[in-house]
Amino acid sequence: MRYYWFAIIFISICFSVFPQTDPGGPAQSVLQIYRAGRDLEAVGRMEESERYYAEAVRICMDEISRNAAAMDTYAALTWTLRRQRKFAEVISWGERALQINANDYRIIETMGEAYFYLDDYPRSLSFMQRYVNSLPNGEQTPMAYFFIGEIFRLQRKFRHADIAYTTALQLAPSMSLWWYRLGSVREASGDYIPAMQAYEQALRLNPNYPEASQGLDRVRRPST
Repeated sequence: MRYYWFAIIFISICFSVFPQTDPGGPAQSVLQIYRAGRDLEAVGRMEESERYYAEAVRICMDEISRNAAAMDTYAALTWTLRRQRKFAEVISWGERALQINANDYRIIETMGEAYFYLDDYPRSLSFMQRYVNSLPNGEQTPMAYFFIGEIFRLQRKFRHADIAYTTALQLAPSMSLWWYRLGSVREASGDYIPAMQAYEQALRLNPNYPEASQGLDRVRRPST
Protein backbone atom coordinates (compact mmCIF):
# COMPACT_ATOMS: atom_id res chain seq x y z
CA MET A 1 0.00 0.00 0.00
CA ARG A 2 1.26 3.44 -0.92
CA TYR A 3 0.29 6.30 1.30
CA TYR A 4 -0.79 9.61 -0.11
CA TRP A 5 1.02 11.91 2.36
CA PHE A 6 1.04 15.55 1.64
CA ALA A 7 1.48 18.47 3.99
CA ILE A 8 -1.85 20.35 4.12
CA ILE A 9 -1.98 24.08 4.71
CA PHE A 10 -5.30 24.99 6.31
CA ILE A 11 -6.74 28.21 4.91
CA SER A 12 -10.21 29.57 5.65
CA ILE A 13 -12.69 28.96 2.86
CA CYS A 14 -14.95 31.79 1.85
CA PHE A 15 -16.16 30.48 -1.51
CA SER A 16 -19.64 29.06 -2.00
CA VAL A 17 -19.42 29.13 -5.80
CA PHE A 18 -16.48 29.22 -8.18
CA PRO A 19 -14.72 32.58 -7.86
CA GLN A 20 -14.96 35.04 -10.72
CA THR A 21 -11.88 35.71 -12.81
CA ASP A 22 -9.41 37.70 -10.74
CA PRO A 23 -8.06 41.01 -12.13
CA GLY A 24 -4.58 39.55 -11.69
CA GLY A 25 -5.24 37.16 -14.57
CA PRO A 26 -5.90 33.44 -15.14
CA ALA A 27 -2.95 32.18 -13.06
CA GLN A 28 -4.13 34.04 -9.96
CA SER A 29 -7.72 32.99 -10.54
CA VAL A 30 -6.87 29.32 -10.94
CA LEU A 31 -4.73 29.36 -7.79
CA GLN A 32 -7.71 30.64 -5.81
CA ILE A 33 -9.86 27.82 -7.15
CA TYR A 34 -7.15 25.20 -6.58
CA ARG A 35 -6.64 26.34 -2.99
CA ALA A 36 -10.36 26.30 -2.32
CA GLY A 37 -10.50 22.70 -3.59
CA ARG A 38 -7.51 21.74 -1.49
CA ASP A 39 -9.08 23.20 1.63
CA LEU A 40 -12.33 21.36 1.00
CA GLU A 41 -10.35 18.14 0.54
CA ALA A 42 -8.58 18.78 3.85
CA VAL A 43 -11.91 18.68 5.70
CA GLY A 44 -13.19 15.64 3.84
CA ARG A 45 -15.56 17.38 1.43
CA MET A 46 -14.26 15.37 -1.49
CA GLU A 47 -17.13 15.76 -3.95
CA GLU A 48 -17.06 19.53 -3.60
CA SER A 49 -13.27 19.67 -3.82
CA GLU A 50 -13.34 17.68 -7.05
CA ARG A 51 -15.62 20.29 -8.63
CA TYR A 52 -13.07 22.97 -7.82
CA TYR A 53 -10.22 20.86 -9.17
CA ALA A 54 -12.11 20.17 -12.39
CA GLU A 55 -12.73 23.90 -12.84
CA ALA A 56 -9.06 24.66 -12.16
CA VAL A 57 -8.02 22.13 -14.81
CA ARG A 58 -10.49 23.62 -17.29
CA ILE A 59 -9.09 27.13 -16.78
CA CYS A 60 -5.51 25.88 -17.11
CA MET A 61 -6.23 24.02 -20.33
CA ASP A 62 -7.90 27.10 -21.77
CA GLU A 63 -4.98 29.33 -20.83
CA ILE A 64 -2.38 26.91 -22.22
CA SER A 65 -4.33 26.68 -25.48
CA ARG A 66 -3.92 30.47 -25.80
CA ASN A 67 -0.42 30.74 -24.31
CA ALA A 68 1.65 27.59 -24.56
CA ALA A 69 4.50 29.13 -22.53
CA ALA A 70 2.46 30.07 -19.44
CA MET A 71 4.66 28.44 -16.80
CA ASP A 72 2.55 29.57 -13.84
CA THR A 73 -0.40 27.84 -15.46
CA TYR A 74 1.56 24.63 -16.00
CA ALA A 75 2.51 24.69 -12.32
CA ALA A 76 -1.11 25.14 -11.24
CA LEU A 77 -2.21 22.41 -13.63
CA THR A 78 0.30 19.86 -12.36
CA TRP A 79 -0.54 20.70 -8.74
CA THR A 80 -4.23 20.17 -9.44
CA LEU A 81 -3.71 16.91 -11.33
CA ARG A 82 -1.56 15.69 -8.43
CA ARG A 83 -4.43 16.37 -6.01
CA GLN A 84 -6.72 14.44 -8.34
CA ARG A 85 -4.18 11.58 -8.23
CA LYS A 86 -3.80 11.71 -12.01
CA PHE A 87 -0.11 11.06 -11.78
CA ALA A 88 0.49 9.98 -15.38
CA GLU A 89 -1.05 13.27 -16.52
CA VAL A 90 1.21 15.17 -14.11
CA ILE A 91 4.18 13.57 -15.84
CA SER A 92 2.84 14.27 -19.33
CA TRP A 93 2.14 17.95 -18.68
CA GLY A 94 5.27 18.32 -16.58
CA GLU A 95 7.47 17.06 -19.40
CA ARG A 96 5.81 19.52 -21.75
CA ALA A 97 6.44 22.36 -19.30
CA LEU A 98 10.09 21.44 -18.77
CA GLN A 99 10.65 21.59 -22.53
CA ILE A 100 9.82 25.28 -22.19
CA ASN A 101 11.72 25.91 -18.96
CA ALA A 102 13.92 23.05 -17.78
CA ASN A 103 14.57 24.78 -14.46
CA ASP A 104 11.04 25.34 -13.20
CA TYR A 105 11.51 23.70 -9.83
CA ARG A 106 7.80 23.81 -9.01
CA ILE A 107 7.27 21.37 -11.86
CA ILE A 108 10.34 19.32 -10.95
CA GLU A 109 9.19 18.70 -7.37
CA THR A 110 5.63 17.86 -8.44
CA MET A 111 6.91 15.38 -11.00
CA GLY A 112 9.05 13.80 -8.29
CA GLU A 113 5.89 13.19 -6.26
CA ALA A 114 4.04 11.82 -9.29
CA TYR A 115 6.82 9.36 -10.09
CA PHE A 116 6.79 8.24 -6.45
CA TYR A 117 3.11 7.35 -6.58
CA LEU A 118 3.66 5.58 -9.88
CA ASP A 119 6.24 3.44 -8.04
CA ASP A 120 9.04 4.72 -10.24
CA TYR A 121 11.45 5.34 -7.40
CA PRO A 122 14.63 5.95 -9.43
CA ARG A 123 12.99 8.78 -11.39
CA SER A 124 11.29 10.14 -8.29
CA LEU A 125 14.61 10.20 -6.44
CA SER A 126 16.31 11.92 -9.38
CA PHE A 127 13.73 14.71 -9.48
CA MET A 128 13.69 15.17 -5.70
CA GLN A 129 17.48 15.30 -5.48
CA ARG A 130 17.55 17.78 -8.35
CA TYR A 131 15.12 19.96 -6.43
CA VAL A 132 16.94 19.94 -3.07
CA ASN A 133 20.36 20.37 -4.68
CA SER A 134 19.15 23.43 -6.58
CA LEU A 135 16.90 24.91 -3.88
CA PRO A 136 18.26 23.95 -0.44
CA ASN A 137 15.93 26.54 1.10
CA GLY A 138 13.03 26.04 -1.29
CA GLU A 139 9.44 26.07 -0.15
CA GLN A 140 9.07 22.35 -0.90
CA THR A 141 12.53 21.28 0.29
CA PRO A 142 11.26 19.67 3.53
CA MET A 143 8.67 17.69 1.55
CA ALA A 144 11.26 16.67 -1.03
CA TYR A 145 13.54 15.31 1.70
CA PHE A 146 10.59 13.44 3.19
CA PHE A 147 9.93 11.73 -0.15
CA ILE A 148 13.62 10.90 -0.46
CA GLY A 149 13.33 9.27 2.96
CA GLU A 150 10.26 7.36 1.83
CA ILE A 151 12.06 6.02 -1.21
CA PHE A 152 15.04 4.84 0.83
CA ARG A 153 12.71 3.31 3.43
CA LEU A 154 10.85 1.33 0.79
CA GLN A 155 14.20 0.23 -0.65
CA ARG A 156 15.22 -0.84 2.87
CA LYS A 157 18.13 1.60 2.88
CA PHE A 158 17.33 2.57 6.43
CA ARG A 159 20.46 4.59 7.21
CA HIS A 160 19.94 6.69 4.09
CA ALA A 161 16.29 7.13 5.04
CA ASP A 162 17.32 8.24 8.54
CA ILE A 163 19.47 11.03 7.07
CA ALA A 164 16.72 12.19 4.72
CA TYR A 165 13.98 12.20 7.37
CA THR A 166 16.28 13.95 9.84
CA THR A 167 17.01 16.66 7.28
CA ALA A 168 13.31 17.08 6.54
CA LEU A 169 12.59 17.45 10.25
CA GLN A 170 15.32 20.02 10.75
CA LEU A 171 13.41 22.16 8.27
CA ALA A 172 9.85 21.25 9.38
CA PRO A 173 9.94 19.83 12.92
CA SER A 174 6.19 19.82 13.57
CA MET A 175 5.26 16.88 11.31
CA SER A 176 4.28 13.95 13.53
CA LEU A 177 4.18 11.52 10.59
CA TRP A 178 7.77 12.33 9.73
CA TRP A 179 8.90 11.68 13.31
CA TYR A 180 7.07 8.36 13.20
CA ARG A 181 8.80 7.43 9.95
CA LEU A 182 12.16 8.39 11.44
CA GLY A 183 11.43 6.18 14.42
CA SER A 184 10.48 3.29 12.16
CA VAL A 185 13.71 3.32 10.15
CA ARG A 186 15.80 3.69 13.29
CA GLU A 187 13.96 0.75 14.79
CA ALA A 188 14.57 -1.25 11.62
CA SER A 189 18.29 -0.45 11.92
CA GLY A 190 18.33 -1.61 15.54
CA ASP A 191 18.92 1.91 16.87
CA TYR A 192 16.36 1.59 19.63
CA ILE A 193 17.17 4.62 21.78
CA PRO A 194 17.12 7.08 18.85
CA ALA A 195 13.97 5.32 17.61
CA MET A 196 12.37 5.77 21.02
CA GLN A 197 13.19 9.49 20.93
CA ALA A 198 11.61 9.87 17.51
CA TYR A 199 8.46 7.98 18.50
CA GLU A 200 8.19 10.08 21.65
CA GLN A 201 8.37 13.27 19.61
CA ALA A 202 5.68 11.98 17.25
CA LEU A 203 3.46 11.40 20.28
CA ARG A 204 4.19 14.83 21.71
CA LEU A 205 2.90 16.33 18.50
CA ASN A 206 0.01 13.87 18.16
CA PRO A 207 -0.86 12.03 21.39
CA ASN A 208 -3.50 9.98 19.54
CA TYR A 209 -1.07 8.26 17.19
CA PRO A 210 -1.48 4.49 17.68
CA GLU A 211 1.33 3.46 15.32
CA ALA A 212 3.80 5.69 17.15
CA SER A 213 2.59 4.37 20.50
CA GLN A 214 3.00 0.78 19.32
CA GLY A 215 6.46 1.57 17.98
CA LEU A 216 7.44 3.11 21.29
CA ASP A 217 6.30 -0.01 23.14
CA ARG A 218 8.38 -2.20 20.82
CA VAL A 219 11.64 -0.29 21.18
CA ARG A 220 11.26 -0.08 24.96
CA ARG A 221 11.28 -3.90 25.07
CA PRO A 222 12.95 -5.02 21.80
CA SER A 223 13.81 -8.49 23.02
CA THR A 224 10.15 -9.52 23.47
